[in-house]
Amino acid sequence: MATTGLPRSTQVDVQRVTESLEMITPLWSVWILMTLSAQPLRYAEIKPRLSWLNDGTLHPKLRRLADAGLVERTEVAQGHVTYGLTGRGADLMPVLTVIAAWGEEHLEKPLVQNKDTGQLEPLTQVAPAQNIEDTLALIGPRHATAILWVLKARGATSAKALAAAAMPGYRLSNIYPQVDRLVEDGLVRKDGRAYELTSNGQALAPVYRALAAWAAGRPLADSHPVWGQAPAAAQTQSGPWLTTQPRVPAPATTTPALTTLPPSTPAPATPHTAWKPGDLFSHQIPVRPIALPQAGGQRR
Repeated sequence: MATTGLPRSTQVDVQRVTESLEMITPLWSVWILMTLSAQPLRYAEIKPRLSWLNDGTLHPKLRRLADAGLVERTEVAQGHVTYGLTGRGADLMPVLTVIAAWGEEHLEKPLVQNKDTGQLEPLTQVAPAQNIEDTLALIGPRHATAILWVLKARGATSAKALAAAAMPGYRLSNIYPQVDRLVEDGLVRKDGRAYELTSNGQALAPVYRALAAWAAGRPLADSHPVWGQAPAAAQTQSGPWLTTQPRVPAPATTTPALTTLPPSTPAPATPHTAWKPGDLFSHQIPVRPIALPQAGGQRR
């Protein structure tokens, strides 16, 4: 990540969070981590839980997560290898719970056909893993976190000042595609010549507090100098949003919904938050995105 024009302590914070997002944002990484959250598994046990991933995809994903220090490969005996979460990977589980809760609250519910009426209706609940990945698709792109951080810290900011703080060393014109995407995603709005966070962008506070705490090895309950300690009571949502990034549909499984922890819940020691295999699929996941409207409307 490029150096920002933010204060040194804030700059380090942003860089840690950006690097953390780079670890978990790639497609299917979250699903793999959640699959391993209960106990170490052999490859032959992981494969049926994520059966739509072929060996050429699953093997590299496991290796990448191991290189990131989130998954460990243990040779129990000759020919008997297990994959499980490292301590850092286990500590990440409560953070994923916070992200899942934000997605459930602020992202659109995909439409499915009612078997009785034939009408398209929004699902009552989206799979936690899907909510996490779709949320990461919004904040994971390069420079997104730095831009959101600057707007949270400074409030309404001109494009020139935003570029100087979030993307120093780049031409001013380079800021526009980045911030315009966040505008389209409903996290930022443009007011005259200035940009500022929407209520949905402000509501990312628990997500960024959790990520910052995990990245720095602090308890999740700690307050944050930029993102505060608790969401402001006055914040409201302005969804639903439509997605601009396709997600490959996963197999259908029906299971109970994930019980989420409040955003302030600190990362526990052992036992850590663990998802049952079925928690990955709380419904039959339709293809996302759905069709975009012909004009206007928020997108995510």
